Amino acid sequence: MKLCVVVLGLLLACGAASVQASVWQPSAGHTQIPLWPGKAPNLQAVPGPERADTNPTSLIGGKTVTAIRNVSQPTMTVYSPAGRNTGAAVVVFPGGGFEILAIDLEGTEVCDWLTAKGVTCIVVKYRVPGAPYDWHCDCRPRNLKPSVPSLQDAQRALRLVRSRARQWHVDPHKIGVLGFSAGGFLVAETSTLYKHRFYEPVDEADKESARPDFALAIYPGHLATDSNTMNGDIPVTGDTPPTFILQAEDDHVDGVHQAQVYYEALKKADVPTEMHLYAHGGHAFGLRPTSNPITHWPSLAETWLGTIGMIPTDGE
Repeated sequence: MKLCVVVLGLLLACGAASVQASVWQPSAGHTQIPLWPGKAPNLQAVPGPERADTNPTSLIGGKTVTAIRNVSQPTMTVYSPAGRNTGAAVVVFPGGGFEILAIDLEGTEVCDWLTAKGVTCIVVKYRVPGAPYDWHCDCRPRNLKPSVPSLQDAQRALRLVRSRARQWHVDPHKIGVLGFSAGGFLVAETSTLYKHRFYEPVDEADKESARPDFALAIYPGHLATDSNTMNGDIPVTGDTPPTFILQAEDDHVDGVHQAQVYYEALKKADVPTEMHLYAHGGHAFGLRPTSNPITHWPSLAETWLGTIGMIPTDGE
């Protein structure tokens, strides 16, 4: 699996003088909340200080992409609906091959969509780069292991959201996950490994469940082996939450087999599942408008969320 060849080719080419580097901050009125009260568990050295790079010459959907790298202090940022609040919440994992985080393309822009629909949105800035993943090699499809420390951050984020559900006007039984590419793999991990605690409890929040109530995996990666079998580190069972999967047939980064293998595993376990495959769309399109029909996927996701009872359906 040559994960994120396209995205990382765009976002990791940050040695050019045109790249603007800074420390990422959310928009005004939103504050990053540390995931951990002290140092994160299993903290590993990163290649340099955390920074956010925006290359004006690399565009997706006619816009630049901001890539966060060298995250050692994971956070989450909460975006609450300005109007009607459905009580549902979605924890978002941006993609980037466990090397960077496409924080706007696959993070804050998702919240623009969800909050407009009355859904609380939480963007997780999880730790990257993350062992054992190394985008420089083709080693990842073999002997894959849970993406600690990224999975630790993901589980912690879910527990924190549940612990603060009343404060944020969220229904603790309507908390889901959504992720793109590598973030889609985190969606699968949190959906199947929630009974396994990957860190020692640090406070009262860790008494909460880390199981998502629903999941959306958008052009997910790491789910299939070279032989097109299910990644053995993703133990799908009948308790895996209802899942929405989206991928393009011409995704040459993760490949359509990623979605197909996961879908088959979910169906075999009788998990309520909906998958949409489109002929064109490629990889790393996020929610940005294109001429491809796949660009309308958010409306499909909204309908699906209504059918599983997470948000009101039209007319309600």
